[in-house]
Amino acid sequence: MRSSFFRKYLLPGFVFQSVVIAGGYGTGREIVQFFLSYGPLPGLLAMVLVSTVIWSLVAAVSFELARRFGTYEYRSFFKRLLGPGWILFEICYIPFMLLVLAVIGAAAGSIMEETFGLPYAVGALGILVAVALLLFLGTGWIERALAAWSFVLYGVYFVLFIWAFGRFGGSIAESFRTGGTGASWVVGGIKYAAYNLAAIPVVLFATRHIETRREAIGAGLLTGVIGILPGLLFYLAMVGLYPEILGRPVPANHVLEALGSHGFQIVFQVVLFGTLIETGTGMIHAVNERLSTFMEERGSHLPRWMRPATAAVFLGGALGLTGFGLVDLIARGYGTMTWVFMAVYVVPVLTLGVWILVRDSRSSAGATSVEP
Repeated sequence: MRSSFFRKYLLPGFVFQSVVIAGGYGTGREIVQFFLSYGPLPGLLAMVLVSTVIWSLVAAVSFELARRFGTYEYRSFFKRLLGPGWILFEICYIPFMLLVLAVIGAAAGSIMEETFGLPYAVGALGILVAVALLLFLGTGWIERALAAWSFVLYGVYFVLFIWAFGRFGGSIAESFRTGGTGASWVVGGIKYAAYNLAAIPVVLFATRHIETRREAIGAGLLTGVIGILPGLLFYLAMVGLYPEILGRPVPANHVLEALGSHGFQIVFQVVLFGTLIETGTGMIHAVNERLSTFMEERGSHLPRWMRPATAAVFLGGALGLTGFGLVDLIARGYGTMTWVFMAVYVVPVLTLGVWILVRDSRSSAGATSVEP
């Protein structure tokens, strides 16, 4: 019973959090860009009242559409939602995936170089090998690995928050009282939510266990909360170092240095490295699932060796973007992709998608009422 509840209501949220974190708040730079730059209190409101609510609503509608359509990868999902226009999502998703993979590669290289004194290339190669292995093992292993590492991540982020609150809790309170006005914080919350929502179609493979509308909507609403909670804990810790943290290229390192524990810094970086693997695996697995369905429709199947090979192709291509640097990749690339995904995914799901669900519900109700 517990296992069934976890698979139906919690697994999609944990997989979403796993895919989102590396591109969403793993380094802390994303939190600064879209939230803390508006000021501590406006940024908190943007995170909780805007981004979380949008994530939950879009996830709830998307999961129910996937259940109704029986579509658990993005190509078949968007073919049912947008018809011939489905290709627009893939045209946008592939460069976005390369962008996120570039962020992952840059972060992995920095972790190995700054924390362990290893060559930058070791981080990128380690990511490639780990992602390729998980993809080779298949969907079941990916679900288990992403969910299990999420629990590890939650534990580390709770420790980080408690430690930071104990170390500079007075500064956190003072920053909330005096730090910034940020009149456009709503826009920041919308932007952050929009570009990260590309992860919802990516995690549809984790919704196969959902059987009813109640389960789909419940899982969707919980997805927003599960996805944002580690970022919220991280945000509150960062507020204690406001405003100097705004200028740091990797704010996570600044927080860890302020805590003054080299041991915990190593643990945090190891966990963060694991989240980079999670995100890369989830994003590339979505492409593999799309290829698998495409080949099944033509009476064939996707060879196992092609799954890690896909990882090698995309991760190799993303390495060419790492030269732009973490700050520029996030500030410029994410800003552009925000409005793209608003147009090709968020707006269609919350308009056409809701209309389809309402129409189908009315049709079902009408059919039931005329039965003898």
